[in-house]
Amino acid sequence: MKLFVGLGNLGAEHAQNRHNVGFMAVDAIAEAHGFPAWRQRFEGTISEGKLGGEKVLLLKPGTYMNASGRAVGEAVRFYKLDLADVIVFHDELDLAPGKVRVKRGGGVAGHNGLRSLSAHIGNEYFRVRIGIGHPGRDAVTHHVLSNFSKADRAWVAPLLEAIAKEAPYLAEGAPDKFQSRIANAVQVEVEQASEAKATSARGDAATPSPKEGPFSALRRWFRA
Repeated sequence: MKLFVGLGNLGAEHAQNRHNVGFMAVDAIAEAHGFPAWRQRFEGTISEGKLGGEKVLLLKPGTYMNASGRAVGEAVRFYKLDLADVIVFHDELDLAPGKVRVKRGGGVAGHNGLRSLSAHIGNEYFRVRIGIGHPGRDAVTHHVLSNFSKADRAWVAPLLEAIAKEAPYLAEGAPDKFQSRIANAVQVEVEQASEAKATSARGDAATPSPKEGPFSALRRWFRA
């Protein structure tokens, strides 16, 4: 079994914060792959399902970010998981917005959620680092605890869709393939958006409305 952890802060006021992109990622995975309703367990909320042929437990810690390790530690001990089976989705200041990198172990780079996890379970878990860009040292707190901007929303929803679509590769132990397929998918989305914008500016034709699909709610949320 794999444990997919999304990092974030509780409360409606934090729901669209950059710091909550880990929560957003596991929500997108649950929606895309038909996971059941979230339920309370391990000082957080969980949903269990399958990605490919692999059983996966999704977990959103119910503590604030700097105590995330408590919930993750409970789940790891209960299921007797190896840290190679723990995959954590989190925001990353040191990556450009929309970039995704996967690595195992390493430092926590000042991220309080990762610091808490490493204190409770050790350091050799996998991290899915979701770039949100760095605003400069004096503006970090405001940046991570602010909502994604309107400009950001053009890439956030497509990126979350790609993460959800390609998540089975993570569950099956192919993080490099997961990472490369996301990069390709987001690049295609950006190119299509640019072409649609150019077409609209030229007045060639009306831009068609997107079809309803598993991510319609996600896209509407980010257009709000």
